[in-house]
Amino acid sequence: MSEEKILFDERKLAAQDKKPQAGNGEHMVPGRFYVPDTDIYEDGEQLVLAMDLPGVDKNDLEINLEKSILSIEGRVTLADYDGLDPVYTEYNVGHFARTFRLSREVDQEGITAHIEDGVLTLYLKKREESIPRRIAIS
Repeated sequence: MSEEKILFDERKLAAQDKKPQAGNGEHMVPGRFYVPDTDIYEDGEQLVLAMDLPGVDKNDLEINLEKSILSIEGRVTLADYDGLDPVYTEYNVGHFARTFRLSREVDQEGITAHIEDGVLTLYLKKREESIPRRIAIS
């Protein structure tokens, strides 16, 4: 699939343990860093990016666009279990990040985002000249 078709120059990383860094006097501890599951599909005149982010509040989320690079990052904190000590959990916690290179087909001014029920949805409108159309023969 070519880069022109859309968004795939992503950094495909599995969850990795962060390594503590030493040196500048800051107290650093190891943590988790993960890449959330994401689906991208075409819906007529736009692309839709749906990212699974259970437990993420919109205030813990940052979406940036710079030089055709769309980056989504944030943090998932450990859920409050009302005094219970979880024995096993499957939700990812810690920092997450995902980066996509946008093609020229995307109208970068027409990107909108919405988060609901643990799913972040971004709508990426296609530039008008990128939308397929039928040309009449005269």
